[in-house]
Amino acid sequence: MRAIALTALCALSCSSDSAVSAGHFSEGWEASRSPASPSGEPIEPLPRDAAFDQPLAELGRALFTSPLLSEDGRVSCASCHAIEHGMADAKPASGLAAASGLPERPGPALNSPTLYNVRYLFKLNWSGKFDALPEHLDSLVHNPRVLGTTWEALVARLADSPEWRQAFRAVFGSAPNVDRVRRALLEYELSLVTPDAPFDRFLRGDAGALSPDAAQGYAHFKAHGCSSCHQGMLVGGNMFQRLGIMRPYLEDTTEPQLGDSGRYEATGRVEDRHVFRVPGLRNVELTAPYLHDGSAPTLESVIGIMATYQLGRSLTPEQVRQIVAFLRSLTAAPRSASP
Repeated sequence: MRAIALTALCALSCSSDSAVSAGHFSEGWEASRSPASPSGEPIEPLPRDAAFDQPLAELGRALFTSPLLSEDGRVSCASCHAIEHGMADAKPASGLAAASGLPERPGPALNSPTLYNVRYLFKLNWSGKFDALPEHLDSLVHNPRVLGTTWEALVARLADSPEWRQAFRAVFGSAPNVDRVRRALLEYELSLVTPDAPFDRFLRGDAGALSPDAAQGYAHFKAHGCSSCHQGMLVGGNMFQRLGIMRPYLEDTTEPQLGDSGRYEATGRVEDRHVFRVPGLRNVELTAPYLHDGSAPTLESVIGIMATYQLGRSLTPEQVRQIVAFLRSLTAAPRSASP
């Protein structure tokens, strides 16, 4: 199967190395920071014209799903960002130890967030430790709980494969090296855009794009204050917030875990304990379980948690059902290097 996929990929392009912009991934970095759309709504539609190189992204997708990228050949990037699960992880805890059952690699029990629309994030991972995709990717390659390897060792494994050498020659005109592998993986991440959800069509003027329940759910979403943190192009993803504003959620519900310190891991400031990057809600119906530790199994459960601990409110079952309908209107297929 992989041979067939790589053969098809080779037919996509015969461009030279110089034809692929070395800075393309940085040109695509477009953090979502705006508080409101031109229409006055707190949520903005995703742009339809995000640029990326299709053959390069296809090569990146093939790399993303290959276990050759990990030192022991047991996991791939897709082990924790599953294409069939909204580019997130169905398991509460992610990483090499979780993916392959390796207890000798302990670490924070964190759930992998979606990579859809990652090009628009202003910070990466739950603590916001990384400012840009390239440094985030480097960290995942070297992290012993993720790929646990080096760029040089990874490239050597690819270079030993006739299929991979052919795939890189098709796109770059040259064999794999560190720069080309990084660029392909980053281009694939940039390609993961989902701009045509029903809610985007609604924001662009199609009043019939939302069901009555979804429209009422959006009204609740705004009226109850959810949109104070979940706004902008990604319906979140552009600020940090404490988990437990109205009451201390982590002290109420769980034993302390390594991953619960949140932003503190990046800053070392005591006031940043239990502060996390607010997740974006696009495609959220696909990415259960929820929260940084994957402790909320359903949309209904996490809506209840947010209402109680973040807003100090209670919602009726009908309001929850309608908010779920609104959240489902944020789902869209990717435009690009998808299955």
